Amino acid sequence: MFDRPDSGERAVLVHLTFHSGQEDLAELIELAKSAGTDPVYVVTGSRKRPDPKYFVGTGKLEELKAIVESHSADVVLFNHPLAPSQERNLEGFLGVRVVDRNGLILDIFAQRAQSFEGKLQVELAQLKHLSTRLVRGWTHLERQKGGIGMRGPGETQLETDRRLLALRIKQIQQRLDKVDKQRHQGRSKRKKAEIPSTSLVGYTNAGKSTLFNKLTGADIYTADQLFATLDPTLRNCQLANSNEIVLADTVGFIRHLPHELVAAFKSTLQEASEADLLLHVVDAHSEERDVIIAQVNQVLEDIGAGKIRQLEVFNKIDLMDNIQPHVDRDESGNAQRVWLSAETGAGVDLLFQVLAEIFSSSKIKKRCYLQADQGDIRAKLFACAKIIYEHIDELGTSELVIEIDPKHLGLLKSVHNEDI
Repeated sequence: MFDRPDSGERAVLVHLTFHSGQEDLAELIELAKSAGTDPVYVVTGSRKRPDPKYFVGTGKLEELKAIVESHSADVVLFNHPLAPSQERNLEGFLGVRVVDRNGLILDIFAQRAQSFEGKLQVELAQLKHLSTRLVRGWTHLERQKGGIGMRGPGETQLETDRRLLALRIKQIQQRLDKVDKQRHQGRSKRKKAEIPSTSLVGYTNAGKSTLFNKLTGADIYTADQLFATLDPTLRNCQLANSNEIVLADTVGFIRHLPHELVAAFKSTLQEASEADLLLHVVDAHSEERDVIIAQVNQVLEDIGAGKIRQLEVFNKIDLMDNIQPHVDRDESGNAQRVWLSAETGAGVDLLFQVLAEIFSSSKIKKRCYLQADQGDIRAKLFACAKIIYEHIDELGTSELVIEIDPKHLGLLKSVHNEDI
C-alpha cells in the first residue's frame, strides 16, 4: 500500500472534541515532542461520536489529506484510541502512517526503557497492542504457505504471525513473572526488617525524579519532557530521627494510561500499591493542578493504591510568585501538604521533617532471656521484632536485644526482660 519509513519526523496531530472523554491537546503536543517528532500542524474539530470507518468525518478527512500533502508529513498522530480497522482505513486514504494515542505512548516507553525488566514490559505491551493490528497495511499477510510435503491449504501468514506473537507474549510473561517474584522477595525482606517504603507518584513531568535525587543523593536522569524516566529506582533514605526508609521513584502517570501499559507494568506499579506512604508530587505551577491531582488519584485507584496514605508535595514553587516553602496541616496537626522546589532545594528540609514525623519510632528496646524450650517465642520475636543482638550460652539460654512495637509486648510476658 505504501512504504513505511524508519522514522517519522514531521507529524500532523489530530485532536477532536467530544461531549465526554476528551483528552488534552497540550498533552498530545508534549507526547509528540517526547517521541522525537516535529509537530507541523494541529487539526482540531468536534463531533458527537467517532465515525466508525475513519474516526473523523469525510469533510475532515479530506482536509487532513490536504494538510498531510502540503506539509509533507510522515505520520499522523491521533489523540484518541483508534480501532485497528480505523487505522487501516486512514492509512489507506492518507498514504502515511497513522498512530493512535496508545501507540504513541508505547513508542515513547520503548525509547525510554533501559533495564532488562523495563524492556520486557514495554515489549509485552507493544506485542499485545500489535496483536490486534495484524490486519493493517501488510499485503503479505494474505498469502498462504503451502508446497510439497504440506497437507491442506497451509497456514496463512496472518495465522503464523498470530501464533508467533502469542508464543513470544507467553515467553515474556514467564520472564516477568520470575522478575516479579524477585521483587516480591525484596519487598518481603524490607517488611520483615520493618523498613517503611515510600513511593513517589504523580503526573509525568511533575518533578518526581528531581525530588528523588534531592532526597537520596542519587543521580538518575531528569529532563523537562514526558516520561523522562521509566524504570523504577529504589534507594535508602536516612531521616533525622535515625529512622531509615526506602524511596521508590515510579513511572509518571498521564490521562487515561493505556490498559496495555497498566497490565504490563503491574510489577513496577506494585511498588506504589504496596507502599506505606505515597508522596504525591504535584506541579504547583500548573493551571490544571486540581484536575491533574484527580486524574492521578484515579490511576492510583485503578492499580489498587487508592487507600494508601498520601502526602502531597507541591513542587516548582520557584516558578510562582510570593510562595515560600511551608507545610499545610489539618485540624489535628497532621501534615497534609508540603510546598517546595526540588530544583532549588528550597523546602526539602521541611519534607525531611514531615517524613520523620510520619515514621517516628515508637518501638521499645528490650533485653530478654529465653530458655532452650522457648523456641516458639524466639520464632515469633524474629517474625515481629528487629533483632539487634543474640547470644546463646552452653546451656541453650538465649540473650537477645530487640526493638519491638508496644503492641507485641505480650510475647515477653512469660520471659525475663528489661528495658534498655
